[in-house]
Amino acid sequence: MLKENYLDRQKVEMKLARQGFGEGIVELAKKNTNVVALGLDITDSVKTGLLRDAFPERFIECGIAEQNAMSIAAGLSLVGKIPFVATYGVFCPGRNWDQLRISVCYNKANVKLAGAHAGISVGPDGATHQALEDIALTRCLPNLIVLAPCDYEEAKKATLAAGEIDGPVYLRFGREATPAFTTLQAPFAIGQAQIFRGGKDVTIIGCGALVYEALQAADQLAKEGVEVEVINSPSIKPLDEETIVTSAKKTGAVVSVEEHQIYGGLGSAVSELLAKKNPAPMEFVGMPDAFGESGQPEELLKKYGMDQETIVAAVKRVIARKS
Repeated sequence: MLKENYLDRQKVEMKLARQGFGEGIVELAKKNTNVVALGLDITDSVKTGLLRDAFPERFIECGIAEQNAMSIAAGLSLVGKIPFVATYGVFCPGRNWDQLRISVCYNKANVKLAGAHAGISVGPDGATHQALEDIALTRCLPNLIVLAPCDYEEAKKATLAAGEIDGPVYLRFGREATPAFTTLQAPFAIGQAQIFRGGKDVTIIGCGALVYEALQAADQLAKEGVEVEVINSPSIKPLDEETIVTSAKKTGAVVSVEEHQIYGGLGSAVSELLAKKNPAPMEFVGMPDAFGESGQPEELLKKYGMDQETIVAAVKRVIARKS
């Protein structure tokens, strides 16, 4: 990745990815009067309140009624509107998956949905509010694009890209402020991954906030003589097959990194691809088939194996398995 596309990681600002989402909706609404948002009682938390404040006539408060809201959004899209539905990931796509499947995806309705507070770093809210299965729930649905941007700037770009295409899109964000290390100039396109760091010994493929942890792990491993290629894959469906396969062929070993269950998420998508096109030893960093618990985000990431040290250990294991 070009130097102008990312910041010095020793000097990055902490910012909310969901703030980029909210700002992206407002920017879209300024250009297109058909953009609307549906609130689900936690509007300010998921940042759709930014559109409510800028264009109150284009905001619909649905209350705590996620299934109803998804059906309303489908109807709005079928008469030409571009509705954004956002709440916590455990509720959307968790609670309204049936309406998403039939009313939205089956109809190819132009609905954009966002699951905020995804991952275990929701922290004190505990297992009931830690969406760790949402990628699995969404990437299996026909016609649905699935995006998990890595920081504030990329979240805004992903939102803009989602609003400018015709068809359903799922956007995934965490709760906590995370390092904002990509720049306005950094490229983003649905279906494309970016090589954030070149290497020849092993490939790390990540999405969301853990991409930053992957880069930190790569720095640590470089001191030990291990050259790690780090790929940011915000587009989980569709995957950038060419970039991933080319890197796997070069390095011969792959580690997936995500704040999601190890089953059904980015790692599963990558392993399915490589099984067909370039089988390679692979390790999976993510939630190890468990529910979360209450705690501070950094404590939970360490306990359940999604921190920098866990990534380093996974890299060493997969390299040891190379033929």
